[in-house]
This record gives sequence, C-alpha cells and structure tokens, in this order.
Amino acid sequence: MAKNKSKKEFDFEDPKYYINRELSWLQFNERVLSEAEDKDNPLFERLKFLSISASNLDEFFMVRVASLKDMINADYKKLDIAGMTAKEQLTEVLSTVHSFVDEQYRIYNKELVPDLLSKGLMICRAEDLNAKDGEYVDRYFEEFVYPVLTPMAVDSSRPFPLIRNKTLNIAALLKKKEGKDDVDFATVQVPDVLPRILEIPGGGKEREVRKVIFLEEIIQRNVDKLFLNYDVITSSPYRVGRNADLSIDEDEAEDLLKEIEKQIKRRQWGQAIRLEVATGINRRLLKLIVDELGVEENEIYDIDGPLDLTFLMKMYKLEGFDDLKEHRYKGPQPVPEFIGQDNLFDVISKGDILMHHPYETFENVVKFVEDAAVDPDVLAIKQTLYRVSGNSPIIAALAKAADNGKQVTVLVELKARFDEENNIVWAKMLEKAGCHVIYGLVGLKTHCKITLVVRREEDGIKRYVHLATGNYNDSTAKQYTDVGLFTCAPAFGEDATAVFNMLSGYSEPLGWNKLSLAPLWLKDRVLDLIKREEDHALNGEPAHIVAKMNSICHKEVIAELYKASSMGVKIDLIVRGICCLRTGIPGVSENISVRSIVGNYLEHSRIFYFENGGSPEYYCSSADWMPRNLERRVEILFPVENDKLRKKLRHILDVELADTDKAHVMNDKGVYVKVDCQKIDASDRINSQKVFGEEAAKNSKVMNSQNSRVFIPEMKV
Repeated sequence: MAKNKSKKEFDFEDPKYYINRELSWLQFNERVLSEAEDKDNPLFERLKFLSISASNLDEFFMVRVASLKDMINADYKKLDIAGMTAKEQLTEVLSTVHSFVDEQYRIYNKELVPDLLSKGLMICRAEDLNAKDGEYVDRYFEEFVYPVLTPMAVDSSRPFPLIRNKTLNIAALLKKKEGKDDVDFATVQVPDVLPRILEIPGGGKEREVRKVIFLEEIIQRNVDKLFLNYDVITSSPYRVGRNADLSIDEDEAEDLLKEIEKQIKRRQWGQAIRLEVATGINRRLLKLIVDELGVEENEIYDIDGPLDLTFLMKMYKLEGFDDLKEHRYKGPQPVPEFIGQDNLFDVISKGDILMHHPYETFENVVKFVEDAAVDPDVLAIKQTLYRVSGNSPIIAALAKAADNGKQVTVLVELKARFDEENNIVWAKMLEKAGCHVIYGLVGLKTHCKITLVVRREEDGIKRYVHLATGNYNDSTAKQYTDVGLFTCAPAFGEDATAVFNMLSGYSEPLGWNKLSLAPLWLKDRVLDLIKREEDHALNGEPAHIVAKMNSICHKEVIAELYKASSMGVKIDLIVRGICCLRTGIPGVSENISVRSIVGNYLEHSRIFYFENGGSPEYYCSSADWMPRNLERRVEILFPVENDKLRKKLRHILDVELADTDKAHVMNDKGVYVKVDCQKIDASDRINSQKVFGEEAAKNSKVMNSQNSRVFIPEMKV
C-alpha cells in the first residue's frame, strides 16, 4: 500500500493526471473492436462486435465530434479535464479515428472475409460474379431495385440534393452519348427499404458455399440503366455523417414537444462532419462531393471495403450458421422469489427483492405494472420513462390502468437522445389514454428509473416501489446488464412519493429517508462517501471502494478518489466506457485499479461498495460519475440494506473483478491491456457473464424457503 501523502503535496486536479474524455471513449471502442479480432470468439460474434464498433463510431461523430466542431466555431476557450482545447481535441480525435477505421477494415478484409469463406459464406463483388449469378443479380435489380431508385442529376436547374445523415449513396460522372463533351454529376441513394444483403441462390442443396452480395454492388453493376442517354464515366459509393446533436432552448420553447419534433427533422440535414468514400474513387468525382458538402481533408475517410459496417449485424442474423455463434444458456431465468407465485405484491411484502438482468428475467417488472393496471386495490401508478421498446408492454399497461380509472402519472423524457421521436409518440398515446403525462424539468433530463404503485390493503395504504439502474425497456433488458430492486419499505415509499411530487409540482422535500437525488444532493453524497473512507484509512480502519459504472469523468469526484488513494484507501473501479482517471501515478493513484469488461452483454449496471470501517454499505444508481449525471440530470442513488441482497451485489462485483476472459485492465500509461489468458490454467479462467448465466439457471431451480429467500452459489474468486 502506498505511503500516505497529505493533500498539500499534490494538486489532484492537475490536468496531467487526467485522460481526455473523447480519447478515452475511443479507447473503449478499441476494446469493442478487439473482440472482433479475438479468435477465441465464435466467427459470427466477431462480425457482431465489428458492427457494434461501427455503430458506436457513428453516434460518436454525430454527437461528440459535432460538439467539438461547435465549440471551435463558437471560439470556446475553456480547456477540458486534461487541459486540451477543443481544436487540440478534434485534431487528436480525427487522427485516432483514421487509424481506428484502418484497423476495422484490416480485420474485415484480412481476417473475417477469408474466415467466412472457409466456413462456407462467400461475400461477392459484382465483377467476380459468374454468368449465372450475374443474370440472377441483374434480374433482381430490374424487378425489385430499379423501381425504388430515384437518381438525382445536378446541373444549372437542379442543385446538389440534400444528402441525408448516415445514408449510403452512389455518385456518378456522366457524359451525354451525343452532343457536348460536358461532364455531369448525379447521385442516387441506396434504398434502406430493401435488404442490404442479397443471398444468391445456389441452384441446389449440394452447394458447399453460400454466396451473398451487397445492394450497392448490385446498383453499381447496373448504374448505366439509370442514365440511358449517358455514358457512365465512373461511379462510386459514399456516405455522409452529420451533426445530429439537438440544440433546444427550453426557456424560449412555448411547447417543448413541438420544438423537439421540429429539431428532429433538422437532424438529417446538420453540418457534414464526416465523408466516407470507397478506395479508388475518381479524384474529380471526389472533389465535386467534397466541395458541395464542405468537409475538410481530415474529415474524409478512404474506405477499403463496404461502407457502413453496421450491416454486419444483419449478416449475423443469417440462418444456418448457429454453430458459428455463441452458445448461451437458455435465456433469462425466472427470479427465484417469484417462482410459483401469482401475486407479486404478496411476495414483495415479505421482503426486498433484487434482480440481476438479463440473467434473471425482466418480465416481473412488466408484470408489476400489468398487474397494478388491473388490480382493483391499486389506486395510483407513477413511473419515469427514458427509453422504452418499440412495442412496449409497459406503455400498454399504463394506458389500460388509466382506462380502468387508476391515477396514472408518467414522466416521459422527450430529450432522450435518438429516442426523442419514439418518446413523442408514446407521450401522445398516453395522454389520449387519460394518463397525466409530464415532460420533466426545464434544463434537466430525467434519467432516473423509478416506479411507484399505491395500493389499498387491509392495514391501510401501502406503497410498492421499483428502482433500477436500467431503462424500462423490455427489449434492451435482454441485452444490457442491470440490477433492479423491489421494495415496499415505508421509507422508500415516502421518498418515491417525494420524487414524483418534485417532478410534477417542483415540491422539494425537507429531507430524504433513503434516496439521494441529482442534481441537488447526489454529487455531495458521493463525495461524502469517498471522504468517509479517507477518514477510516487515516484511523487505521478498513477502507475500500468498489465502484462499477459505465463512465467516470467528473473532475471533482476523480480528484477525491486520488486523495483517498493517497491516504491508503484501496479503490477498484469497473468502468465499461469512458474513464478520465489514470492509474499508477506515484503518490496519487497507486491504490486505484481500473478494469473494463466488454462481452456479449452491454455492462450497464451501476453498483457501489464502501467498506466503511468494517460496516459495509452498498448502493445502486441510475447515474454514472459524470458531470451530466451528477449536475444536469434527475438521477437516483438508492441503498441496498438486506444482508442477503448485499451478498448478491458483492458476488457480482467479486466475479467481475476476477474476470480473466473479457476484462481489459488499465496500466500506468493509461492503456488498456487484456488479461493474458495464456498464462492462466483453463480451469481457473473466468468469463463473468457466463458465470452469471450459469448461476441464474441454477438459482431458478431453487425454491424459496423461510430462512433463505435468495440462493447465492459459492464461487472462489
């Protein structure tokens, strides 16, 4: 353990102790990409990770790169957490991204495509088709593709068309077959209403290799049919990324819903900030596109392969390749406490219940709302909604509850990025159903996940509460790891009522029993918990922090962690994404470890452990340790107080800290290094996500008993 240092000896907020947020995020995406390269993963899982890395990068450009450009355009002078200007950040980011994209396509071209061919799947180029396959592709073009296409010519009477964000397009230079020698420009969008991948029939079941071809290849092969009076000099695909970060002045907006609807439409036409073009594109054709879009040289990406690798998620879903995918345990398992129980309220009345998704099913959360909607004893349902699925059973249940005469209050966060349109639809539907819909507080996103059910029972009114780290989304609940707590403890019920009164009526309670809320109280609570560990360390008492979250980039919180480390507090961080903290700085962060787990599920849960001098405390939260979560959002931190549920949380943290298969660990240079499994005996290797899946399957078989409501498998870690 490092020798204790006084605070005066170090400036814990010195920028040299911090990693730039954007570069840290790019490190996270590199960890995702490393899963695409990892030959220990089944081949189709590697395709999936490559697709995810591409999707992540799209959003990064639309929001983070766009934000940097906005700051530069506004001559924003403030330095970031690592002491970099916006211009310095953008230069470094774009340089890093160019290298990243090169690596994406190296993996695709040199590893995945040959491996797919060896497993019986050939990705064809148009020029490689034999006569029979070419005939099929051309017929498909004429019957299905040609009627959908809209070629757009550019001349003195027809200006350059607006190219929508993230669409795949084909540009062409044309010359009239008869007449002037003038060269014209045209563009056509590759329609997203048609499948990007076409499988070419094999003509029999005996064919050993299945062939697929991409839609843009089919269009390029037949592009001359779109311009019958012209010769096509050259054609090439291109793709544009635009600034898609909404800018909403809520104080000036008379109707927030209408203002967001208007801004969503503008998202498709924001400033062009990224141009992807195929390797070998004609220089004249490229110059025309660049001049029209106004992109800089370092914003152009020369792509050696198919543009927009997100299509690989569609390829992942091709039938007949199950042997090349991860064989997972059989889906989310029943929550042991609810097995054989019809009345959820009776079960929750017996004690708190902690669920670990997706290993344990999310269906009980849906059933909680559905049962409340039809229960004659339920008087009111109140819920916050940030992101919900496209066909949400929870939305349907809330509408039914209002129809049944319940008092239903729903906070729908209209500003949930890239879910705004979906949430507007749900908000309107809920209002029509008779629900009281609120849109949150001006200037703040409501990101907390809480449901309150008020029920009339024999001994009076009882409040049932669900608190969670993840969204009320039955679809993503199968893909994200999260925890959720059911309780009917009066103190939680009182706090839950206060939360909704605050959200709907701006009524702040005099104090809180159990919950800590951002933006007014949560940051100070986190800092106080860290400082308490410092005091224990100074007194020679046990001092240890284990914190699992998505991101950490709040300078004040990181500085306090540095101070705690310098005083001898052991700190283990499990951070999936952004981490602006550095490990291994002498006298500053020698007692801090940082690890990131990238696996089949998106690690989304926020779990916090504080040793507290031998009287440990456990918390879960909707909030990461980021400025936006602690200062600009409504978030909730809630304690877990039942000893058996605490044991369950500790087990989650211990297994993830022991993960050898999917963990990347930050070294003292700020670089993440994957655990070297070659040096670990096979019997000692641990894939935390597999462990939790296997344990959930075992747990579901264990029925409740009077003495033990939760079964936790023993595991040496």
